[in-house]
Amino acid sequence: MLAVIEDIVDASGAAEMIEALLPPAVRARQLTARTLLAGMILTLADGRPAHLTRVHQALTGLAEHDQKRLGVTAQWKNGPHQLTYRQVEHTTRLIRKALAKETPDGAPTADLQRLCDQLTEASIPAEFKDASTSLAADWTDVEAWARAVPASTPGTGADPEARWGHRNVNRAIEEGEMFFGYYMPAATMVNDEDRPAVPELARRITVCSSAHDPAAALVPVLASMAASGIKPGDILADSGFSYRQPDTWANPLRSIGAQLVVDLHPQDRGPQGTHQGAIICNGNLYCPQTPGPLLQLIPLPPGASAAQSAAHDQQTAELSRYKLGLHAAEDADGCRRLACPATIGKIRCPLRPASMTLDRSRPEILTPPENPQACCTHKTITAGPGVAAKTRQKRDYPSAAWRRSYRRRTASERLNASVKDTATGSIDRGWIRLMGITPLMLFLACMMVARNQRIAATWQAHPDKDAPRTAARQPHRPRTSRHHEHTAATAPP
Repeated sequence: MLAVIEDIVDASGAAEMIEALLPPAVRARQLTARTLLAGMILTLADGRPAHLTRVHQALTGLAEHDQKRLGVTAQWKNGPHQLTYRQVEHTTRLIRKALAKETPDGAPTADLQRLCDQLTEASIPAEFKDASTSLAADWTDVEAWARAVPASTPGTGADPEARWGHRNVNRAIEEGEMFFGYYMPAATMVNDEDRPAVPELARRITVCSSAHDPAAALVPVLASMAASGIKPGDILADSGFSYRQPDTWANPLRSIGAQLVVDLHPQDRGPQGTHQGAIICNGNLYCPQTPGPLLQLIPLPPGASAAQSAAHDQQTAELSRYKLGLHAAEDADGCRRLACPATIGKIRCPLRPASMTLDRSRPEILTPPENPQACCTHKTITAGPGVAAKTRQKRDYPSAAWRRSYRRRTASERLNASVKDTATGSIDRGWIRLMGITPLMLFLACMMVARNQRIAATWQAHPDKDAPRTAARQPHRPRTSRHHEHTAATAPP
């Protein structure tokens, strides 16, 4: 395990980056950034909390030859000297000062973010780096160790960057609770649509205080990833992300080539105005004579039966017939050309005489608008980037295709659950006892490295564990209770 961790640290270049930021010392430090990072990852991989005492224990507990090689044991004038806790604390303090902002504001510095990006990316095995371009986004809460201060006096406590925030804790948002600390937005790898499963590895994380918008904090991280040559494909997120203003979340992601697959907030569902006569609904434009009940469709509830799913899919398929079709893809300005569904043969409409020659299996507009607008009179209309900017996405919402694609988002929930699993090291309050965003984010990045290695190793050991379950199963055999077995065995002939 130690050799793997060292390879990750070396491949990331994080140690060299830190050493370049540290002030020059009169005497060489015994504890290098490389050894400290390896000790932090080793500590978290072993399920220990992110305490410097545990990092010291992990390093001094290594084999003797590893201690000498890593500098944990060094030759001093008076003989061999083993690393002390004070040396661990001193080096950590230097790194924290080098990576922190002069005026803390609850957001990481560019150097800290780049360092954590390099660590997490280096922890992804080469065979999985190009296995998928899709990412599931979510955030979770991380409580600060410092005692909470009143919301009216922010920045006055032992951790001046921590703030009061809100978490749902598996309940409705109006029943959530407050916490004092930070948010950790993360992007988790998931398989592309209709492609084989991939290990759910953490690709990027960031940290921000609860005073910041976690969705907005993740956007520049994904943009930086795209700039480095790792182009994102589908971005899956819940309504907590999609409800943000489009300039905060949706538009920046579209500008880097990502395609959104999101759940919509209840207030964003259904008709949301018109554009040149066409109804704006759930990110699409529809014929102005679309039946009202079809425009009010919402996603299926959890646990829906097969009959309910079939009926819902039939309704969404009917709704798609009224959708304006894409005539020309988006241009450089984000504008796209859309055509009336009657002109492309999806419905029959008296305003489009050619469509009335189509067979009657298609829906027919019986009462066309008395004063038809551009969508009914022009061959195509132009929809600019501002039309349905907030709700536009890859799949029609809430169709069967959207539902199948959106299911992949649960990978982000599993990441959040894994970092709060007491069996492998939970980030509950007290997990880390250092103040400020810099040590917290550095330890969380090291935790993602340890988690990625654990998941990748499990995947490689069981490559078919998440394969589609399409193989024939043994027929179900009803279980017989022990009482009945005993009665049958002792009953008289």
